[in-house]
Amino acid sequence: MSLSYAAHKNFTEYQMDVKSAFLNGLLEEEVYVEQPPGFEQKTLGDKVYKLKKALYGLKQAPRAWYDTLSHFLTDNGFTKGLCQTLHFFSRFFKKDKGALLLILVYVDDILLTGDDPTTVNNLILLLEHKFALKTMGEVHYFLGLEASRTPHGSIFLNQTKYLKDLLVKTQFDSCKPTSTPMVVNLKQALGDSATLDDSSTFRSTLGSLQYLILTRPDISFVVNKLSHFLHHPKESHMTAAKRILRYLKGSQEVGLWYPKEGGFKLIGYSDSDYAGCRVDRKSTSGYCIFLGNSLVAWKTKKQATVSRSSAEAEYRALGSTVCELQWLSFLLTDLRVPFSTPISLWCDNQAALHIVENPVFHERTKHLEIDCHLVRDKFKAGFVLPQKVHSSLQLADFFTKPLGVAEFHKFVSKLGIVDLHQFPA
Repeated sequence: MSLSYAAHKNFTEYQMDVKSAFLNGLLEEEVYVEQPPGFEQKTLGDKVYKLKKALYGLKQAPRAWYDTLSHFLTDNGFTKGLCQTLHFFSRFFKKDKGALLLILVYVDDILLTGDDPTTVNNLILLLEHKFALKTMGEVHYFLGLEASRTPHGSIFLNQTKYLKDLLVKTQFDSCKPTSTPMVVNLKQALGDSATLDDSSTFRSTLGSLQYLILTRPDISFVVNKLSHFLHHPKESHMTAAKRILRYLKGSQEVGLWYPKEGGFKLIGYSDSDYAGCRVDRKSTSGYCIFLGNSLVAWKTKKQATVSRSSAEAEYRALGSTVCELQWLSFLLTDLRVPFSTPISLWCDNQAALHIVENPVFHERTKHLEIDCHLVRDKFKAGFVLPQKVHSSLQLADFFTKPLGVAEFHKFVSKLGIVDLHQFPA
């Protein structure tokens, strides 16, 4: 979301690293340590040191560092975001004489941007005066994410280096590529087979692929499907994971394209695969959300309960999508970005839309949990407007089931997933 906003506003992002960050954290509770070897004062006998600041290894150190940085920023006019969780970032905002400043913090790594270069430079000097910082200039590589900008301000986000390291680690750097990350009959392919003798490789690979989903929505569904078997993986699951790596081998420089154009109109797509799990017959929810022309949120998740009908499964998926839209609206509020409501929410199931609109649809909905009716409440409040979309245009379908080659690549292009050497100049 923040990168999409920066691309639209043509902001420059700067990256900084705090040296020995945890040593800056002020402790609120009393902590004592023994005199370290080589620094004992024999005249003090068995006395210990009382710590004023945190040390590496203390369980309080991360929280103490965050509190110290947070207090410093708030004392200088910054405010915390309404909802602090942005994957793993904390966000701070400030309006300084009309200029907007935005700071994203992940432990000791800081991203900083704003609409006035002078104000941004003054903030960098302020931080350097307080903390020992390594200023790394414009962001190009951050936590495994690579960002490239065009002269017009659009941003291309990928994880090419991270992916190449993963392929070398798994010894798939010279394998034969495939055109899709999964077979169409994935449910049959994941059937009964021998149990893996060593499951550590499978689990390590899936964990690495989970992080890769940050810029590769095209593997979201199959990685989620395989993650259901981490506790007891079989050879068929390892074969499916190897196919993902073979697909990634042929698309190493693919990532997300955030164009400068497109505006700030939120649009959501919601879908489900009814009773798709062969083991427990639970449905799979999927959604994707666009901010203008930029894909800013997506998810694949197996539903917690068994649905009695496809309408119920779709209605539950709508509930998850509305929650995400509500959270994104908080982020836009933090960024002082006006957005219009009601937000278009596209669904391809007419029965689910009837449940949203009809408060006396009692017989088919009396067994649903109360939280599912969040969709109806947000519709009545004018926050979302669920609408019918043809199944062939349902982009969230990409996150609920395996697709054939032609259909898979059609959705990839529509979602703004492009190759580094093909994105517009």
